[in-house]
Amino acid sequence: MRKSPFFAPAAAVAAALAVAGAAQAQPEAAQSAVNVTLGAELQSRVDKLGDREVGEQVARLQTEVEQALSQRYPGASAQLVLTDLKPNRPTMQQMRDTPGLDPIRSVSIGGAAVEGTIVTADGESRPVKFSYFSPSIRDVYGYGVWHDADRAFDRLGAGIERGRY
Repeated sequence: MRKSPFFAPAAAVAAALAVAGAAQAQPEAAQSAVNVTLGAELQSRVDKLGDREVGEQVARLQTEVEQALSQRYPGASAQLVLTDLKPNRPTMQQMRDTPGLDPIRSVSIGGAAVEGTIVTADGESRPVKFSYFSPSIRDVYGYGVWHDADRAFDRLGAGIERGRY
């Protein structure tokens, strides 16, 4: 009797769902809690940058810090404030507001600044103050809108993993 090829993908999907279910069944205490808020100055510029895109960057920062904390300080939590955020290329909102911007040729110095505290599982509080912006327009080589902000979040995560914070 021949096996039908139709059932092979179904078995693979079932196995993937079982693995995903097991990953979600891990205790909540092992996962890190990261809360990211916007600084007052950045909040005043959200309408100009675009609410959705700023929200995506907050989520990106939160994910990066959660991963770094789980590596270095399991069970730690962080209260972070995104104080500055600048895109390398125009956001969708900026292009709607200023039709003359070119999404390809309009380039600027981008990056991000973050402040806050990390509280380890044993209660130790560690201050965080980090910023990265391209040093000059010649150093902007990425093609993404948030290339330097992503680089800032990656460097912050690497600093946390190394124990700098």
